[in-house]
Amino acid sequence: GSAIFRGCFRRPDNISIALPVSQLMLNMSVDKCVDFCTEKEYPLSALAGTACRCGFPTTLFTLHEREDEQLCAQKCTGEEFESCGTAEYLLVYQTQVQDNRCMDRRFLPTRAKQLVALASFPGAGNTWARHLIELATGFYTGSYYFDGSLYNKGFKGERDHWRSGRTICIKTHESGQKEIESFDSAILLIRNPYKALMAEFNRKYGGHIGFAAHAHWKGKEWPEFVANYAPWWATHTLDWLRYGKKVLVVHFEDLKRDLFVQLQRMVGLLGITACEDRLLCVEGQKDGNFKRSGLRKLEYDPYTPEMRKMISAYIKTVDTALKLRNLSGVPDDYYPR
Repeated sequence: GSAIFRGCFRRPDNISIALPVSQLMLNMSVDKCVDFCTEKEYPLSALAGTACRCGFPTTLFTLHEREDEQLCAQKCTGEEFESCGTAEYLLVYQTQVQDNRCMDRRFLPTRAKQLVALASFPGAGNTWARHLIELATGFYTGSYYFDGSLYNKGFKGERDHWRSGRTICIKTHESGQKEIESFDSAILLIRNPYKALMAEFNRKYGGHIGFAAHAHWKGKEWPEFVANYAPWWATHTLDWLRYGKKVLVVHFEDLKRDLFVQLQRMVGLLGITACEDRLLCVEGQKDGNFKRSGLRKLEYDPYTPEMRKMISAYIKTVDTALKLRNLSGVPDDYYPR
């Protein structure tokens, strides 16, 4: 019940190294294998017919190349309505055991030579990106602001002055020329404005993982917010592209879809070679505590046709600016279907 299904995968070559703990289970079921690996304190449980194997995601078994689930659709001996995989095709679940290979974090041992911004419009996933960068590098991220609630949640760099040089990069939502030029390089995180505006509205009226009340969406707050923030969504990106030195553009949607590759790009800009096992560990811990649960979705579309027309024009402007710099434009889903 509490395990996460990861998919069907071909048996790795060095299976006894890739998945070092195994147990023969003649009465195999998903629960039995997951419970066994949980007890042995492994984050992965792999069902191979009547063999249950446990391990970590590593370069030997990355979980990056999923196979057709039909190849794993062999009935379990102990639970006829479940699939248990085969000797060649393993059915993999992630247990509740935390993968601790990427949990250690510290301040930089020597003062950073470069100030790197982690720049984004509010609501574009900056806190989540910080969580990922800290796990991938092992170093704390800093902030242009001081947010006590984030400090209390484990972002220890939050309390440092942003110029302290003890953190790997610095969160900022600023978009003025002076502020941008005080950084040596930047990771610029861009998110679909329709999603970013709603996320920031929820944060403003409901906190980091809460939700704005119905009255706020239906009252004057939402139209006023969109009128003020939508133009800023565009100017934020345009200013960073114009004034930023050495800017790496990362689309929030690409980071969600292909975390391993995008995180590798981000860590590369930070001048760190992240060990691959650490990046694989991050994939398993990727949500952190900063994700709004999707349970409270709005039952209606809060955007009026006028708002959409205005936001569409801003999307086109940003798309053009990116393409003029030979970067890929905004993802297709920015435009309303």
